[in-house]
Amino acid sequence: MTDMESFREAVTAWAAGGPGDLAHELAARLSVRVAVLLEGPSDVAAVNALACDRGRHLEAEGVCVLAMGGAMSAGRFARLLGPPGLGLRLTGLCDEAERGYYARGLERAGADEQGFFVCAADLEDELIRALGVTRVEELVRAEGDLRALRTFLRQPAQRGRTPQQQLRRFLGTKKGRKIQYGRVLVEALTPDRVPAPLDDLLMSL
Repeated sequence: MTDMESFREAVTAWAAGGPGDLAHELAARLSVRVAVLLEGPSDVAAVNALACDRGRHLEAEGVCVLAMGGAMSAGRFARLLGPPGLGLRLTGLCDEAERGYYARGLERAGADEQGFFVCAADLEDELIRALGVTRVEELVRAEGDLRALRTFLRQPAQRGRTPQQQLRRFLGTKKGRKIQYGRVLVEALTPDRVPAPLDDLLMSL
């Protein structure tokens, strides 16, 4: 376990109601300066994959990329990590539908809402649109999931949905799949096809 992983665990335990002493200690020792607040681990996988592709070592730069376990936790994490708590600069990604949770949480914590970047539906949707349906299907095949995709597409619930909507739904049908493809889809992007919210986030760090 890296020191930054220990810090993430300490922050998560603190957010769950535990003491914050260890988080304070590690933040100071690691010189953490920015907390990237993300809804879940698939978003973390995507951000880390793009950082790696661009030769960035975020942990060494004092950047903590953190999955909060859902948008409704934004206020709690902003309070602990932002001005009222550790005083870190806050940034991150959020889905358009969840924007209100972030806005209210950041406002109450006295943090800057402008530092957050909004995905049209969610990050998976942004990545599928950037790559195109055909390319994503090629990646699904390369990952050995084509048979599972075909089975999924035969379900009555998928009738009437666009291919893009179907792929987005498919990525969430198995535990760990969204995390896997968060990395796979980002690694397949060409520099000119990186979705704006993800690109802007990394450039802001």
